[in-house]
Amino acid sequence: MSTRAVLEVIALDAEDAVAAQAGGADRLELVTDMAADGLTPSVGTFAAIRAAVDLPLRVMLRPADGFAAGDVEGLVAVAGRLREAGAEEFVLGFLDAHGGVDLAAVERLAGVLDGCRWTFHRAIDRAADRDALRKALDGLPGLDTYLTAGSAGGVDEGLAVLLAEAGRRGEPGYEPRVMVGGGLRLDHLPGLRAAGLDAFHIGGAARPGGWDRPVSATAVARWRDVLDVG
Repeated sequence: MSTRAVLEVIALDAEDAVAAQAGGADRLELVTDMAADGLTPSVGTFAAIRAAVDLPLRVMLRPADGFAAGDVEGLVAVAGRLREAGAEEFVLGFLDAHGGVDLAAVERLAGVLDGCRWTFHRAIDRAADRDALRKALDGLPGLDTYLTAGSAGGVDEGLAVLLAEAGRRGEPGYEPRVMVGGGLRLDHLPGLRAAGLDAFHIGGAARPGGWDRPVSATAVARWRDVLDVG
Protein backbone atom coordinates (compact mmCIF):
# COMPACT_ATOMS: atom_id res chain seq x y z
CA MET A 1 0.00 0.00 0.00
CA SER A 2 1.41 3.41 -0.98
CA THR A 3 2.27 5.90 1.75
CA ARG A 4 2.89 8.76 -0.68
CA ALA A 5 1.65 12.04 0.76
CA VAL A 6 -0.67 14.18 -1.36
CA LEU A 7 0.76 17.51 -2.49
CA GLU A 8 -1.80 20.04 -3.74
CA VAL A 9 -0.63 23.26 -5.41
CA ILE A 10 -2.61 26.40 -6.19
CA ALA A 11 -2.75 27.15 -9.92
CA LEU A 12 -4.00 30.36 -11.48
CA ASP A 13 -3.50 29.37 -15.11
CA ALA A 14 -2.19 26.68 -17.45
CA GLU A 15 1.44 27.79 -17.02
CA ASP A 16 1.16 27.26 -13.27
CA ALA A 17 -0.50 23.90 -13.80
CA VAL A 18 2.20 22.59 -16.14
CA ALA A 19 4.97 23.66 -13.74
CA ALA A 20 3.20 22.16 -10.72
CA GLN A 21 2.75 18.85 -12.51
CA ALA A 22 6.39 18.85 -13.63
CA GLY A 23 7.46 19.41 -10.02
CA GLY A 24 5.49 16.45 -8.72
CA ALA A 25 2.16 17.87 -7.54
CA ASP A 26 -0.62 15.33 -7.11
CA ARG A 27 -3.53 17.73 -7.39
CA LEU A 28 -4.24 21.36 -8.18
CA GLU A 29 -6.57 23.87 -6.56
CA LEU A 30 -7.81 26.27 -9.23
CA VAL A 31 -8.53 29.86 -8.20
CA THR A 32 -8.31 33.41 -9.41
CA ASP A 33 -7.60 36.70 -7.60
CA MET A 34 -5.25 35.80 -4.78
CA ALA A 35 -5.54 39.39 -3.54
CA ALA A 36 -8.93 38.17 -2.29
CA ASP A 37 -7.44 34.87 -1.08
CA GLY A 38 -8.72 32.91 -4.06
CA LEU A 39 -12.02 33.19 -5.92
CA THR A 40 -13.82 31.08 -8.53
CA PRO A 41 -11.90 30.90 -11.81
CA SER A 42 -13.61 31.29 -15.16
CA VAL A 43 -14.82 28.31 -17.15
CA GLY A 44 -12.27 29.27 -19.80
CA THR A 45 -9.43 29.10 -17.27
CA PHE A 46 -10.62 25.73 -16.07
CA ALA A 47 -10.83 24.43 -19.63
CA ALA A 48 -7.32 25.67 -20.47
CA ILE A 49 -5.86 24.01 -17.38
CA ARG A 50 -7.80 20.80 -17.99
CA ALA A 51 -6.33 20.66 -21.49
CA ALA A 52 -2.79 21.31 -20.24
CA VAL A 53 -2.43 18.69 -17.48
CA ASP A 54 -3.87 15.37 -16.42
CA LEU A 55 -3.85 15.99 -12.67
CA PRO A 56 -7.04 16.06 -10.57
CA LEU A 57 -8.35 19.63 -10.39
CA ARG A 58 -10.31 21.06 -7.46
CA VAL A 59 -12.10 24.24 -8.51
CA MET A 60 -12.85 26.98 -5.99
CA LEU A 61 -16.47 28.04 -5.52
CA ARG A 62 -16.10 31.37 -3.72
CA PRO A 63 -17.66 34.58 -5.06
CA ALA A 64 -15.88 37.23 -2.97
CA ASP A 65 -13.32 37.83 -0.24
CA GLY A 66 -14.52 36.55 3.13
CA PHE A 67 -16.61 33.53 3.97
CA ALA A 68 -20.19 34.61 3.29
CA ALA A 69 -21.96 32.63 0.58
CA GLY A 70 -23.57 35.68 -1.00
CA ASP A 71 -25.66 34.81 -4.05
CA VAL A 72 -26.02 31.06 -3.58
CA GLU A 73 -28.10 30.58 -6.71
CA GLY A 74 -25.45 32.43 -8.68
CA LEU A 75 -22.87 30.00 -7.32
CA VAL A 76 -25.13 27.10 -8.23
CA ALA A 77 -25.24 28.38 -11.81
CA VAL A 78 -21.44 28.77 -11.92
CA ALA A 79 -20.98 25.26 -10.54
CA GLY A 80 -23.30 23.95 -13.23
CA ARG A 81 -21.29 25.60 -15.99
CA LEU A 82 -18.05 24.26 -14.57
CA ARG A 83 -19.48 20.76 -14.38
CA GLU A 84 -20.64 21.02 -18.00
CA ALA A 85 -17.05 21.94 -18.90
CA GLY A 86 -15.80 18.79 -17.16
CA ALA A 87 -15.05 19.85 -13.59
CA GLU A 88 -15.43 16.94 -11.19
CA GLU A 89 -13.92 18.21 -7.92
CA PHE A 90 -14.51 21.43 -6.00
CA VAL A 91 -13.54 23.57 -2.99
CA LEU A 92 -16.06 25.55 -0.94
CA GLY A 93 -16.97 26.65 2.57
CA PHE A 94 -19.26 29.30 4.05
CA LEU A 95 -19.85 30.76 7.49
CA ASP A 96 -22.76 32.75 8.86
CA ALA A 97 -22.48 36.08 10.65
CA HIS A 98 -21.85 34.33 13.97
CA GLY A 99 -19.00 32.14 12.78
CA GLY A 100 -21.09 29.01 12.43
CA VAL A 101 -21.24 27.01 9.25
CA ASP A 102 -23.79 28.30 6.73
CA LEU A 103 -25.32 24.88 6.42
CA ALA A 104 -28.08 25.90 4.03
CA ALA A 105 -25.58 27.28 1.51
CA VAL A 106 -23.20 24.33 1.83
CA GLU A 107 -26.00 21.79 1.52
CA ARG A 108 -27.42 23.58 -1.52
CA LEU A 109 -24.10 23.44 -3.35
CA ALA A 110 -23.29 19.92 -2.22
CA GLY A 111 -26.64 18.83 -3.62
CA VAL A 112 -25.94 20.44 -6.99
CA LEU A 113 -22.50 18.83 -7.09
CA ASP A 114 -24.33 15.52 -6.89
CA GLY A 115 -21.60 13.38 -5.38
CA CYS A 116 -18.58 15.24 -6.79
CA ARG A 117 -15.74 15.20 -4.28
CA TRP A 118 -15.08 18.49 -2.53
CA THR A 119 -12.93 20.19 0.09
CA PHE A 120 -14.24 22.40 2.88
CA HIS A 121 -11.58 25.10 2.84
CA ARG A 122 -10.02 27.32 5.49
CA ALA A 123 -13.33 28.81 6.56
CA ILE A 124 -12.99 26.14 9.27
CA ASP A 125 -10.07 28.15 10.66
CA ARG A 126 -12.39 31.15 11.17
CA ALA A 127 -15.24 29.12 12.67
CA ALA A 128 -16.46 29.90 16.17
CA ASP A 129 -16.51 26.16 16.96
CA ARG A 130 -14.50 23.81 14.74
CA ASP A 131 -15.92 20.67 16.30
CA ALA A 132 -19.52 21.85 15.87
CA LEU A 133 -18.80 22.72 12.23
CA ARG A 134 -17.38 19.27 11.53
CA LYS A 135 -20.31 17.54 13.16
CA ALA A 136 -22.83 19.70 11.29
CA LEU A 137 -21.21 18.70 7.99
CA ASP A 138 -20.81 15.04 8.91
CA GLY A 139 -22.13 12.78 6.17
CA LEU A 140 -22.60 15.43 3.48
CA PRO A 141 -22.15 13.75 0.09
CA GLY A 142 -18.80 14.35 -1.55
CA LEU A 143 -17.03 15.99 1.42
CA ASP A 144 -13.70 14.18 1.65
CA THR A 145 -11.20 16.84 2.76
CA TYR A 146 -10.76 19.74 5.18
CA LEU A 147 -8.11 22.29 4.18
CA THR A 148 -6.88 23.79 7.43
CA ALA A 149 -3.93 25.35 9.22
CA GLY A 150 -5.52 24.64 12.60
CA SER A 151 -5.79 28.41 13.16
CA ALA A 152 -6.63 31.56 11.26
CA GLY A 153 -3.05 32.63 12.00
CA GLY A 154 -1.48 29.71 10.18
CA VAL A 155 0.22 26.43 10.97
CA ASP A 156 2.59 27.88 13.58
CA GLU A 157 -0.40 28.88 15.72
CA GLY A 158 -2.54 25.90 14.76
CA LEU A 159 -0.08 23.05 15.12
CA ALA A 160 -1.52 21.74 18.40
CA VAL A 161 -5.03 21.76 16.92
CA LEU A 162 -3.88 19.89 13.82
CA LEU A 163 -2.20 17.21 15.90
CA ALA A 164 -5.22 16.88 18.19
CA GLU A 165 -7.62 16.55 15.26
CA ALA A 166 -5.37 14.00 13.58
CA GLY A 167 -5.75 11.92 16.72
CA ARG A 168 -9.54 11.95 16.37
CA ARG A 169 -9.53 10.40 12.90
CA GLY A 170 -12.52 8.13 12.45
CA GLU A 171 -14.80 9.89 14.94
CA PRO A 172 -18.07 11.39 13.62
CA GLY A 173 -17.11 14.54 11.70
CA TYR A 174 -13.45 13.54 11.55
CA GLU A 175 -13.56 11.00 8.73
CA PRO A 176 -12.58 13.45 5.94
CA ARG A 177 -8.89 13.76 5.24
CA VAL A 178 -7.06 16.73 6.77
CA MET A 179 -5.05 18.67 4.18
CA VAL A 180 -2.66 21.06 5.92
CA GLY A 181 -2.20 24.46 4.35
CA GLY A 182 -1.81 28.09 5.37
CA GLY A 183 1.63 29.30 6.40
CA LEU A 184 2.96 25.77 5.92
CA ARG A 185 6.75 25.42 5.80
CA LEU A 186 9.04 22.54 5.00
CA ASP A 187 10.19 22.35 8.63
CA HIS A 188 6.61 21.63 9.71
CA LEU A 189 6.47 18.44 7.67
CA PRO A 190 8.32 15.92 9.88
CA GLY A 191 6.09 16.47 12.88
CA LEU A 192 2.91 16.51 10.82
CA ARG A 193 3.89 13.34 8.97
CA ALA A 194 4.78 11.64 12.26
CA ALA A 195 1.24 12.39 13.48
CA GLY A 196 -0.15 10.60 10.44
CA LEU A 197 -1.11 13.65 8.39
CA ASP A 198 -0.61 12.89 4.73
CA ALA A 199 -1.96 15.76 2.63
CA PHE A 200 -0.41 19.20 2.16
CA HIS A 201 -1.37 22.36 0.27
CA ILE A 202 0.97 25.11 -0.91
CA GLY A 203 0.44 28.39 -2.71
CA GLY A 204 3.06 31.05 -2.10
CA ALA A 205 5.65 28.38 -1.27
CA ALA A 206 5.45 27.24 -4.88
CA ARG A 207 6.24 30.78 -6.09
CA PRO A 208 9.57 32.05 -4.75
CA GLY A 209 9.11 35.18 -6.88
CA GLY A 210 5.74 36.05 -5.33
CA TRP A 211 2.19 35.89 -6.59
CA ASP A 212 2.98 37.96 -9.66
CA ARG A 213 5.32 35.19 -10.82
CA PRO A 214 4.36 31.70 -12.00
CA VAL A 215 4.67 28.45 -10.07
CA SER A 216 8.22 27.13 -9.97
CA ALA A 217 8.60 23.46 -10.86
CA THR A 218 11.85 23.47 -8.87
CA ALA A 219 10.11 24.75 -5.74
CA VAL A 220 7.35 22.16 -6.05
CA ALA A 221 9.94 19.43 -6.57
CA ARG A 222 11.63 20.44 -3.32
CA TRP A 223 8.38 19.87 -1.45
CA ARG A 224 7.85 16.60 -3.27
CA ASP A 225 11.32 15.40 -2.33
CA VAL A 226 10.92 16.26 1.35
CA LEU A 227 7.51 14.59 1.51
CA ASP A 228 8.79 11.47 -0.20
CA VAL A 229 11.68 11.18 2.25
CA GLY A 230 9.24 11.59 5.14
